[in-house]
Amino acid sequence: MERNDLKSQQRGIVASALVSTAFSSAILYAGYLLLPHYFSFPEDMADRLAFAAQLSMFVVIWVVIGVRMVSRVRFYSPEDMKGSAYTVPSAEIAVPRAFLQNTLEQAVIALGAIFALATLLSGPALALLPSAVFLFSIGRITFLRAYPKGAAARAFGMVTTVLPFLIGYILAIGIMVGKLF
Repeated sequence: MERNDLKSQQRGIVASALVSTAFSSAILYAGYLLLPHYFSFPEDMADRLAFAAQLSMFVVIWVVIGVRMVSRVRFYSPEDMKGSAYTVPSAEIAVPRAFLQNTLEQAVIALGAIFALATLLSGPALALLPSAVFLFSIGRITFLRAYPKGAAARAFGMVTTVLPFLIGYILAIGIMVGKLF
């Protein structure tokens, strides 16, 4: 990749990340304001943890989708059927494998934030969690659809997937530190 092309890709990534940040912020804010009017969020710790476990299913389902995508290619591809330990992956399996790997990484980040916040937030503030999980799904869809178009194209999906949970970690740490003082 030439230097000018790298700079162009980097500008595209930053632009997509900024759009994602605005979009994600709007969804989180809207969810925080609106969802408590339509749903009752748990107060009790056990109920909050159950709520987190139930929300987690919507994150883990994306890992299942990624596994299914890879399995489907392997089932029909003689080159890939041996498994990644025994062969060089075909071009056909490259995007599904990349999607699965990235989704696994993002799911670990998301699940940690969901459970940490479920122990620290209660009631209406928990509306942030389904909003973040909704953004996780939007992020995975847009990341996968844009993957073949390059880094700048998939940046929106990447940032939309992870940003709510990075914000969640900052919020969780802030709450924990605040409780110390």
